[in-house]
Amino acid sequence: MAEKTLRFSEFANLKPFKTGKVRDIYDLGDKLLLVSTDRISCFDVILPTGIPNKGEVLTKLSNFWFEFTKNIVDNHLLTADINDFPAILLEYKDSIKNRSMLVKKAELIPVECIVRGYLAGSGWKEYKQNQSVCGISLPPGLIESSKLPEPIFTPSTKEDKGHDINVNQKYIEKEVGKEIADKLKTISIALYKKASEYAESKDIIIADTKFEFGFYNNEIILIDELLTPDSSRFWPKNGYSPGRRQPSFDKQFVRDYLETLNWDKTPPAPELPAEIVDETSRKYLSLMSLILDTDATDKTSV
Repeated sequence: MAEKTLRFSEFANLKPFKTGKVRDIYDLGDKLLLVSTDRISCFDVILPTGIPNKGEVLTKLSNFWFEFTKNIVDNHLLTADINDFPAILLEYKDSIKNRSMLVKKAELIPVECIVRGYLAGSGWKEYKQNQSVCGISLPPGLIESSKLPEPIFTPSTKEDKGHDINVNQKYIEKEVGKEIADKLKTISIALYKKASEYAESKDIIIADTKFEFGFYNNEIILIDELLTPDSSRFWPKNGYSPGRRQPSFDKQFVRDYLETLNWDKTPPAPELPAEIVDETSRKYLSLMSLILDTDATDKTSV
């Protein structure tokens, strides 16, 4: 199985900036090169098996959403066109084409800006215990996958190691100040609403998603990836039925498989069987097809 794992050692002439669970980042002086690999992580552990086409899907979807939302907030994307990349990158063209982008070098704001429109995942677990999510009280009687009356902003910490921790708005205000915290909340909810409206026109529900921001020229801009199946929960609108876990176009499919194993969610992670890998790749490609209006085989089943 061909995998685009792409490690720093493969680009000897480039200066490493950071390696993430999925992306490898290189320092080009006044800008960065982000390379989206086919690596996949679950429960904050990188799996040993890659997902074919994944890096290209993440890149193409992020590029689309950056353009689609730039009237709400500026973002870090400079170009994803390999022909506009600096000459130093040309020798790596075959490795990074369609899975990389040049971006502004922003100062990271250390907050995961999560917006939830539906009750799922950790939000559902917390609601069952407290009838609230991240300190936000919700109406009684909601069930798994319920649509919330209004989207809610439920931030978390951004940890270099280990799990991010769900926090409330007051915690974020202490970390970055009330003015910045309020802006992050307002921008995040606006982004979610605009993207959700578009996605529903394509028969897709965005149950929740994560945004990351940074400072560039003293302004808040969007960074990292945007509204991808790694950072969001996407459900088919057709067949949506509250009261149960929904089928999805995202990596929840892999998480569900891993939950069936006798694995303690610490490294090393188990290899994924071929059928899980193939189905995950199909789900990512299907989502991209629907969002970008491109052709794909069997693009609507999940």
